[in-house]
Amino acid sequence: MGAICPKIAKSTGDMVSLRSECVILKFLKKEFMSETDALNIPKSSFPRIVIVGGGFGGVALAKELSGKEVQVVLLDKNNYHTFQPLLYQVSTGGLEPDSIAYPIRKILQDYPNFYFRMAELQQVLRDSKQVVTNIGKLSYDYLVIAMGSETNFFGNVEIEMNGMAMKSIPQSLNLRSMILENFEQALLTDNLHERDALMNFVIVGGGPTGVELAGALAEIKKGILPKDYPDLDTRRVQINLVQSGDRILKAMSEKASKKAEDFLESLGVQIWKNTRVTGYDGKKVTTKTDLVFEAATLVWAAGVKGVSVKGLDAGDLLVPGNRIKVNDFNQVIGDPYIYAIGDIACMQREGTPQGHPMMAQPAIQQGRHLGKNLVRLFEDREMLPFEYKDKGSMATVGRNKAVVDLKKYKFQGVFAWFVWMFVHLFFLIGFRNRMVVFINWVYNYIRFDREARLIIRPYQRDYSKFNEPRIPKGTEPNG
Repeated sequence: MGAICPKIAKSTGDMVSLRSECVILKFLKKEFMSETDALNIPKSSFPRIVIVGGGFGGVALAKELSGKEVQVVLLDKNNYHTFQPLLYQVSTGGLEPDSIAYPIRKILQDYPNFYFRMAELQQVLRDSKQVVTNIGKLSYDYLVIAMGSETNFFGNVEIEMNGMAMKSIPQSLNLRSMILENFEQALLTDNLHERDALMNFVIVGGGPTGVELAGALAEIKKGILPKDYPDLDTRRVQINLVQSGDRILKAMSEKASKKAEDFLESLGVQIWKNTRVTGYDGKKVTTKTDLVFEAATLVWAAGVKGVSVKGLDAGDLLVPGNRIKVNDFNQVIGDPYIYAIGDIACMQREGTPQGHPMMAQPAIQQGRHLGKNLVRLFEDREMLPFEYKDKGSMATVGRNKAVVDLKKYKFQGVFAWFVWMFVHLFFLIGFRNRMVVFINWVYNYIRFDREARLIIRPYQRDYSKFNEPRIPKGTEPNG
């Protein structure tokens, strides 16, 4: 069979020929798969949709396609889906990682024509319509890139080498181990200066991740450290939140920003605004001002960027932040067979010139919408442009402290904290995970404790990936 649907939908009116040609995918398929396919995916008369990424967008799309006349192949380098909004609680011992992770196979095990392979994407071969992975090549009829985002160090190699990121479960476990190891080390040194540095935390970036992590560390300082380390003067623990802009939570309302700042300061967090971090050698944090921190722990929460995809990395396909340009139907510009959703996709419009927020809700909504559109395409109906429904933003600062911005209402404090908990429990995948997280939260609330203060694997920094030449440190703003 020749090229299928060789037109790009630039507008709703351009969809007629595209739909007419795509409907034949219900009846025709290649008579044999490429000999280079090495993933043992069975042949099918249905069109093959390959989804790369098992995050919010990829899972939402796969669910939407369940029971439809398509073959779905989901690829991810991990065999589990991660609920990223709660990673900071893993880092601070509030939750175990299995509470916020769920097996991808279990999510979609009852769906017909669904296949999962644990594989890492290495390249997209657009001419031959194949993806190259670490376990072999795979042909596709349609490809959906849903690989999400990764920490953006803005080219600052020194900070990347010595700082800590928190975008995955392994990274969160590394941070948890490092925090606990630093306190153990602080017990062993007689040098007061070194001890203070081991108990000094610098969090760069005043977005939800930085704010929530700072609040969690402040509560550990207040309620747990004095009991765990009675022979340490834990009053000397410092938690510094550094923000390059003039306020934290800049994506939320000014009222929410101010209230979150008040909450953090009441917990003892020091907030440094209009301060840009420029370097960190593992011991000393430098800024653009004369301000210097002596700290053994720097957590970088100052920005994210789209994951790089070889084959879709041409300059005309990307916008700043390494996001892939897509049209109103999430089609990658210039290719009718490839779509992108979630953090990695940038749908530029008059109201969203920088694309949609790099958060869970746009990814989920785009995944569901694309699933419906692909079905419409195969049924010879018009695809509909994506419209994002903003359901609001929220962040928790600590016990009984949260801020919530909804479309019509904005509130802070205890009620906002309960709303934050309910929403996060609702979006967790799996009944067991919801129950485990709920029980942990109730226990932590009653006992003022965090049971998962475990060094399961001692943390050792891996510098091997920095052996190759890198671009020089950037001057982009953090936060």
